[in-house]
Amino acid sequence: MQSILLEPSAPWTEIRSTQGDWDRIAPETLDTMLVRLSLIRAFEETVLDLAGNGLVHGPAHSSIGQEGGAVGSILPLRAGDQVNGSHRGHHQFLAKALGYLAESQPLTTDTVFDGTIRTVLHGALAEIMGLKDGFCRGRGGSMHLRWADAGVTGTNAIVGGGVPLAAGSAWADRHAGSDNVSMTCFGDGAVNIGSVLETMNLAAAWKLPLIFFIENNLYAVSTHVDEVTAEPRLSSRGLSFGIPAWRVDGMDPVATMLAMEQALAVARGGQGPALIEATVYRYFHQNGKLPGSAFGYRDKLEEAAWRARDPIAQVGREMIRRSLATQDVLDKLRERCRMVMEDIAADLTVMDGNRRAVRADLWPAPSFRDVGIRSDLHELSHFPIRQDSKDEGTPRKFVDIIADLLDRRMQQDPRIVVMGEDVHRLKGGTNGATRDLASHFPDRVLGTPISENAFMGLAGGIAMDGRFRPIVEFMYPDFMWVAADQVFNQVGKARHMFGGSIDVPLVLRTKVAMGTGYGSQHSMDPAGIFATAPGWRIVAPSCPTDYAGLMNAALAIDDPVLVIEHVDLYQQSFPTPADLDGIIPPGSAALRRSGDKVTVITYLAMVKPVLDIVDELGGNVDVIDLRWLDRASLDWETIETSVRKTNRVLLVEQGARGTSYGGWLADEIQRRLFDWLDSPVMRVTGSEASPSISKVLEQAACASREDIAAALGGLLELA
Repeated sequence: MQSILLEPSAPWTEIRSTQGDWDRIAPETLDTMLVRLSLIRAFEETVLDLAGNGLVHGPAHSSIGQEGGAVGSILPLRAGDQVNGSHRGHHQFLAKALGYLAESQPLTTDTVFDGTIRTVLHGALAEIMGLKDGFCRGRGGSMHLRWADAGVTGTNAIVGGGVPLAAGSAWADRHAGSDNVSMTCFGDGAVNIGSVLETMNLAAAWKLPLIFFIENNLYAVSTHVDEVTAEPRLSSRGLSFGIPAWRVDGMDPVATMLAMEQALAVARGGQGPALIEATVYRYFHQNGKLPGSAFGYRDKLEEAAWRARDPIAQVGREMIRRSLATQDVLDKLRERCRMVMEDIAADLTVMDGNRRAVRADLWPAPSFRDVGIRSDLHELSHFPIRQDSKDEGTPRKFVDIIADLLDRRMQQDPRIVVMGEDVHRLKGGTNGATRDLASHFPDRVLGTPISENAFMGLAGGIAMDGRFRPIVEFMYPDFMWVAADQVFNQVGKARHMFGGSIDVPLVLRTKVAMGTGYGSQHSMDPAGIFATAPGWRIVAPSCPTDYAGLMNAALAIDDPVLVIEHVDLYQQSFPTPADLDGIIPPGSAALRRSGDKVTVITYLAMVKPVLDIVDELGGNVDVIDLRWLDRASLDWETIETSVRKTNRVLLVEQGARGTSYGGWLADEIQRRLFDWLDSPVMRVTGSEASPSISKVLEQAACASREDIAAALGGLLELA
C-alpha cells in the first residue's frame, strides 16, 4: 500500500504581530484605532447601563472585549465595501459607520464628538432602545442594525442567517464591475450551520469577493467550542472549500488589520473569497452585565487572563511607548467618550421620580406597527395595464410561453438575473421554462449548487443591494423548508424589520407537481404557507395570458413575489398572448363565470376543472380566479361584490388540508362578510396527508373533480 499525504489547495496561515509591525503602523492609524476602540467601548458600556436599568427592551448583546477584532478588520475597508453581522454586532456596525464618516471627518484624539459622529451614536443607541430616531426606526433593536449609506447591510438575529445575504452583496458588486468587497461577520456558534457552509462553497465556486470573518469568542452562550467540534481552529473550515484562511489574535487590532489586508488582496484582486478567524473574548455573559463566571461556565482566572490582553490597553501602551500620547491624553479621551454617551443617553431619557425612564415622545407611534411590510406599489404607476386581446396568437405550450416571456424581460431589463438548480442546462431546466436564456444571457443565468438556503439568501442579498432583480427557481416548492430561514426570516421580513424603507425586489418561481408521482416531498402547494408569512406577495396564473401580466407585475414590484406554476399546465397549449409587456396589478381577480347562486373561488390549475363542472351542472354561479393570493393583494372588491350577491361561498384548491390556503381565506371571508352569508364557507381541499408515490393514493390525496361537483351541487340545492 502506498500512502500519499494530500495537501489542501488553499493556504492556511496564522498571523502574529511583532514589535516591528507595531512600530511600522503610522501614528495617525494608531490614533484612529484608539479613538474608534474607545468610542465603541463607551457605547457598549452605556448600553449595558441602560439595560441594567430596564431601559432596553429585549437583549443587549455586548461586544465589550471584542472591539479589537472589529476595529482592526474594518479599518482597511473602503467606504464602498459592505459589511453585515450577527446578533452581537454593535461593534462592527459602529466600526464601519465611523470609518464611513472618516472619509469626510477624520476621527482622532483631538476630534470633538459632535455633528455627524454624535448623530450616528445617537441613532445607534436609539435603535437599540427601540425608538423612532433609530436607524431602523425602532424596529430592529440591538440585533438588526442597518445603515446602507455606510455600507452596513444589516446585522442579524438568526445565527449564521446573514452570511448568504453577504454573498449577494458580493455578487452584485462584482457583476456591476466594482472592486468593492463584502465582509460577513459571525461567531463560532455559526460555523457549523448549514447556510454558512453552503455559502462558503458557493462563494468559492463563483469566486465572489467575500470575506468570512469569524469572531471565535470560544462560547456559544455557555457551551465551549471544544465541546461541539473536533477541530476548534475554526479557520480550517475554509480549506474544505479551497478558501485561503488566516488565524489571528483578535485582541490584537494590529495583527487583525494585517490579516485583513492580506485577505483583501485576495478578494479585491478577483481571486475569490477569503476567511479570517479572530480569537476574541466577550467580557460579559451572552446578554447583560454579569460575567460568564457568574453563571458557572467560566472561571475568574480565565476572565482575568483575557482582560489583561484588552485591545484598548494594548494600543494605549504602544502610543505612550512611541511618545504619541501620554496617559493624561488617554484618560481624557476615555472621559470624553464616556461623556458623549452619557449626554446621548440623557437626551433619550427623563427622570421619573428617582428612576430614569425612556422619553415617551421618542417611542414609535402604535400606528407605525404594520407600515412598510410591503411596498405601497408606487413603482407600478408607469407600467401599462395588460389589455386582453381577442386576437391572441398561435397556440403554444404554456411552458414555452413562460420561456419567451422571461427572455423578453431579460432583453429589456439588464437588471434581471436568473438562478437555480439546472436552470442553465437541459434546454431550460427540468421543465424547459428557462429555455435559451443561458445562451442569450450567459452572465445572468446562474446554475447553482444544490443548496437552496445559500442561493436563496444570495438572491436576497442581491435584491436588497438594489442594483439587480433576481428570479430564483425552486425546482419544487417543498424545498422552501430547506431554505425557510432565508425565505421567511430574511427576505420576507427585511423591509419591515429594517424600518420599512428597504426594497426587496425578488421573484421566486416554483411549480406544484401533484399528480406526477414525485411523492410527499415534491408535491405541495405552497400558497397556504406563504399567505401566512409577512412580506411576500403571491401570484398563481391559470393561463399564459395571465402569466404574462402577473410575471411582469412581479418583476416590477419592489417586494418579494412568489410565482406559482403547475406542471399540469406546462404542456397544455394556449393562444400566445398578444401583449407580453402589460401588467396585471395586485387586486385584479378575474371573474370567469357570472351567476347569482354561489361564489366559487379558486386559482391555478383548479380553474379549468371548476369551469368544466360549472358548465356541466349548468350552475348559475360566479367563478373567481384569484390570480393574486396574498393578504395585501387580494381583490376584495370582486369577492365582496360576488358574496353579497350569491350569499354562498365555495373555496376550491387541490392541495393538502393542513397547509391549506383556503383555511385562512375562509376565516377572513366569514369575518368580513358574515352578514351576507346564508351558510358557512365551504371548502374543497385535498386530504390531511401529503400525496404519496402510489398513483391511487396520490389521486386520493388531491381534491378531485368528484369532490368539486359534490360540493357545488350541494350548495346549488340550498340556493
